Amino acid sequence: MKSSSRESNSPQWLILVGACFFIMALALSAYWEADIRWLHFFQAWMYMATIVLSLRRRRWGYFIGISAAGLWDYTNIFATTFLYNGLQRLSEWVHTGHLQRPDLLIAIPAWLSNFAVIVGCVWGYLRLRDKSGSDAGRFVVTFALTTGFFALAMYIFQPRYLGIFPRLLHPRLP
Repeated sequence: MKSSSRESNSPQWLILVGACFFIMALALSAYWEADIRWLHFFQAWMYMATIVLSLRRRRWGYFIGISAAGLWDYTNIFATTFLYNGLQRLSEWVHTGHLQRPDLLIAIPAWLSNFAVIVGCVWGYLRLRDKSGSDAGRFVVTFALTTGFFALAMYIFQPRYLGIFPRLLHPRLP
């Protein structure tokens, strides 16, 4: 028991800060674009589950965090231009001093906050003492359920974004 009290809380802090920042990015994005508010509301719940479960050092929290944040970061590298457009706006802002689309610039800190969640969750999981071989199966199930939850929310609230899913499997698909 004493060894766990001496254990660093750094992974949990990384998850907490990254997830809270991303939730704020979702809220700001939803403020700018009203038609995505419900989608972002339900997306934020995956991050809330990650925070609560990871603060309790539960593997399910780490699995949800890796799944949700990993899917979001992967999507924004390979299936959408959101991060790329944000980087373009940042470059434009640095070179000209003018920022035309702050809604696109938010992609950079959002991507970084998700990366922080991934790192914190992997770090937290690796520190668990009771890992087992069946955790791989649990992670796959968690990834499928997390992705399914996100796809369902997208189907209900913003079906126009469902076209992202084929590009997740092969980025060059239309």
